[in-house]
Amino acid sequence: MRYRTLGQTGMQVSPYCLGAMIFGGWANADEDDCVRIIHRALDAGINFVDTADVYSRGGSEEIVGKALKGRRDSVVLATKVHGQMGDDPSDPNQQGNSRRWIIHEVEQSLRRLGTDHIDLYQIHRPDPRTDISETLSALSDLVHAGKVRAIGSSTFPAEQIVEAQWAAERHGYERFRCEQPPYSLFTRGIEAAVLPTCERYGMGVIAWSPLGGGWLTGRYRRGNEIDMTKGRASRLPQRFDPDLPENQRKLDLIEKLEEVAADAGTSLTHLAIAFVIAHPAVTAAIIGPRTMEQLDDLLTGIDVTLDDATLDRLDALVKPGRNTNAADSGWEPPALAQPWRRRRPLGLRAAG
Repeated sequence: MRYRTLGQTGMQVSPYCLGAMIFGGWANADEDDCVRIIHRALDAGINFVDTADVYSRGGSEEIVGKALKGRRDSVVLATKVHGQMGDDPSDPNQQGNSRRWIIHEVEQSLRRLGTDHIDLYQIHRPDPRTDISETLSALSDLVHAGKVRAIGSSTFPAEQIVEAQWAAERHGYERFRCEQPPYSLFTRGIEAAVLPTCERYGMGVIAWSPLGGGWLTGRYRRGNEIDMTKGRASRLPQRFDPDLPENQRKLDLIEKLEEVAADAGTSLTHLAIAFVIAHPAVTAAIIGPRTMEQLDDLLTGIDVTLDDATLDRLDALVKPGRNTNAADSGWEPPALAQPWRRRRPLGLRAAG
């Protein structure tokens, strides 16, 4: 395993980061099986594990904590905060990026993970209700208290990454050391601004969904019906509904990408992940195996590299800096998601 430095933190991490989103009730409820998968990944040299408080409502963190007993010191452990976690879903203060919630929830994550510190604590999504300085102030206190080693963001647009860096410099706060964006052959939008911004500020990049939610495993193809009542397809229909033109485009591309993979002497899955970690700004790609068989297959591709000719063919098929489906971006700005933000109140509109 050839390790890479996570931004400018000095922490050395494997180019594959084990993502724990599917451990627990969301996908694999067999805790013992999840622990075995984690142990297999660690034995193979993966030393980077990423989870979040919201995954299976804390269940993922508990499984990761169980698996790391006796092995915690050899692992760079990352988790995230932002999503609704309280018992009362109507309580707006049991979520978000406020100091109140961060200080509360970090203690819960530490307890579930069975550790006294988190190596990388990330803000899971932007929160337009909270000043970034408020968030950075709380995170800085956690770093100074020794509960967190480094901080990062996830699925932040370039302008908010820059704002956070400026706020940290202006107020003397700890700064985001890495960003965790969606990145795959089908989700290349971050190449335009997010990745160059991360390079500019010396931030590490941990790419989530390098297999495009399963599309780039070849699981979805013409002639294979997509069950829209189960799993991610039921939760995120815009990303999987085969009747949508964006997803029709994916089905067209799968066949062509498989040809490129075959010519490169590898599988579509290995091609897709090798593409992600080939970008100079990317530190690691998050893999999320649900079974031991899936993990073993992913591990066999860790040494796959793509030459310039193959990368040129991929660029010709999927244009750099663009998302095949906008729904894969992971976060929609409030100005687009909420129509009222684009409409002046009737009483203030000019007459005539």
